[in-house]
Amino acid sequence: MMQLQKENILIVDDDINILELLQRHLQSWNYHTYKAVSVKEAVQILRDTKIDLLITDLKMPEVDGSELIKFVSEHYPKLPKLVVTGYPSVQDSLVAIKSGVVDYLTKPFTKNELKTAIDASIVSSEKLRSDVIPVSEEKPYGDIIGVSDKIKKVIQIIERVKDNKATIFVKGESGTGKELVARAIHYQGKFSRAPFIAVNCGGIPENLLESELFGYTKGAFTGAEKDRDGFFQAANGGTIFLDEIGNASKAVQSRLLRVLQEKEVLKVGAQKATKIDVRIIAATNSDLLEMIKKQTFREDLFYRLTVVEVEVAPLRERKEDIPLLVDKFLFKYGIEYKDRFVKMTPEALNILKRYNWPGNIRELENVIQRAVIMCDGIVTLEHLPESLKHIIDFPQDELVPLKVMEMRYIKKVLNATNNNKTKAAEILGIDRKTIRLKLEG
Repeated sequence: MMQLQKENILIVDDDINILELLQRHLQSWNYHTYKAVSVKEAVQILRDTKIDLLITDLKMPEVDGSELIKFVSEHYPKLPKLVVTGYPSVQDSLVAIKSGVVDYLTKPFTKNELKTAIDASIVSSEKLRSDVIPVSEEKPYGDIIGVSDKIKKVIQIIERVKDNKATIFVKGESGTGKELVARAIHYQGKFSRAPFIAVNCGGIPENLLESELFGYTKGAFTGAEKDRDGFFQAANGGTIFLDEIGNASKAVQSRLLRVLQEKEVLKVGAQKATKIDVRIIAATNSDLLEMIKKQTFREDLFYRLTVVEVEVAPLRERKEDIPLLVDKFLFKYGIEYKDRFVKMTPEALNILKRYNWPGNIRELENVIQRAVIMCDGIVTLEHLPESLKHIIDFPQDELVPLKVMEMRYIKKVLNATNNNKTKAAEILGIDRKTIRLKLEG
């Protein structure tokens, strides 16, 4: 008789002896266990693994267990929590109860007491799963985060294509998260256990890209001392993501066309091709249609690559996603650099929402990373780059003459800098004399 798969339980305690004791008890009841000696380690496990029950101590060094409970309540509201501690207090009990803790065990406890508490927690978990609870719009889709209509459209397309091997073309500006889309297509679908290979075609020298992608035979060129498989062979059965495909040479384009047409790969120097089963996802921030006009990109390959197109909008067109992205990066770098959960003031967040982010999500992540390093637990205006602090929002009024708009802009920058013409000139990219002439004119 096949045994049903038991729940995954995460145990968090800085006491190794308690961890091992809990693990032995849980394994004797056939539960699958994960151990963490710190909140930082626990958070990484939660991000990478489906956990059905959290068992945690409260008093731990660096980040306190109560902070972990709050974090889990915010980010994993359906995950039941069981507190096991040797230092109970009224305040801790209140925090635990408010955060949805199912039970509260005081060390030392018996094996039967632990089993009773776990059973109650599992029942609670099953009840939450059976209840009709609307899915939160803020729930990440893989690593894709956002509530904007443009992100929802991307997710809808992914849902359509994730379980087949149609060739997909992802387009968008640099830093918009094209690789995240490719990974979501692979890992959210039924081929998720197969290989996913990401290749930056712009990061490999042109003379090496062909052999790196398709492999080579012994003696194919100087230095080819033995047969070697390429990225396509490594991705067989799964997905290969070709980023910056516009950088591929004509020779690479010809071989890639053969893969798409014949479903086979010919190694450099080989006479016979081998069959291959690979889903190809390509991406670029280049204008391939313009490259086709200049005859630097094959038109037949372009149409083979664009069976399904996914366009990832720039961050300036989906600013409602900024708070969620900020929260993600605050969490990521707070844990990495501070061993704690870092917050941001509303004023600082408003500045980030006003900015147009020419570097998109990558630029936002870099700004948050620096801010977390510089702050003491709360990111404020002083931790943001000066270039972000004087961005002015204007009402969209196409009837206002350009000269009037220019004057408004100058006056708003002057107002923002307390009439400091030198600072205003620096922000505007003009000299003080030009500001004076425009104000007089």
